[in-house]
Amino acid sequence: MQKIGRRLGAGKEAEVYEYGELALKLYPSPASKAAVFREAANLALIEQFALPTPRVHAAGDYDGRWGLLMDRARGPSFADRMAAGARMACLEEMVRLHRDLHQRSVGGLPSLKARLAANIRRTDHLDELSRRRLLSQLAALPDGDRLCHGDFHPWNIHGEAGEVMILDWLDACAGPPAADICRSYVLIRHVDPVTATDYVDAYARLTGLSAADILAWLPPTAAARLAEGVPAETDELRRLAGLTPEDR
Repeated sequence: MQKIGRRLGAGKEAEVYEYGELALKLYPSPASKAAVFREAANLALIEQFALPTPRVHAAGDYDGRWGLLMDRARGPSFADRMAAGARMACLEEMVRLHRDLHQRSVGGLPSLKARLAANIRRTDHLDELSRRRLLSQLAALPDGDRLCHGDFHPWNIHGEAGEVMILDWLDACAGPPAADICRSYVLIRHVDPVTATDYVDAYARLTGLSAADILAWLPPTAAARLAEGVPAETDELRRLAGLTPEDR
C-alpha cells in the first residue's frame, strides 16, 4: 500500500493528504463510512458532465480510517488567490463555474429542498412556531432539478490558468440554482460579508436571476445551517433566519 504523505488541508468533516500523485481524503471515524461512499457516488455520477471535478480512484479503509482516493487539486485555493489580490478575477471565475454546474439537470442526487427541510426539522435552535414558519416559507419556494454543489465557496475551488478543480462534493444535490447560490452566500458571509454580497450580485448579472430571488432562500438556508453545529455562526444564522432582529 502507498504511504500516506503530508497533510494538504483540513476542513470540518475531513483531512486531505498526499497519496503518491493522488489525494486521499480521510474522514475522522468508522462512522464516516457512509459519507465516504456517498461522496464517491456523487463524483461518479457527475463525471458524465466533464466538469472540473476530481475523478474517484478508490474508497476504502486506510490505516483504520475511511477515505476517498481521488485526483489531487493543483495550485492555491481561490480564497488564497483572493487574499493575494486576485479578488475580482476569482469572483468572476467562481460565478462562471457555478453557472456551468447549474446548466446541468441531474437525476440520482438528493433533493436540495428535502435536505433543507430535514435540517430545519432536526436543529435544536428553533422553537416549534419558528420551525413551522420556516418550513412553510421553504415549501412556497420553487423546486428544481439542476446540479447543485451544496458547499461552493472559495476554499473548495483550487487552481488557476485553466487548471481549476472544484472539491468537496459530499453535499451535492438537485435543486434550483437560487438556493445553491444562497447557500454560498451564507457560507462566505461569515468570513467576508462584502464578498458574499458581491458574489450574489455577480451571479445575478451573469444569469439574469435576481438577487431578490436568491435571497428569498435566506431564512430557510440559514436555519438549516444551524443543524450543522458550527457554534461560531449560531448568532449570525439566527439573525439571517429571522429569529432575532434582521441583519442581512
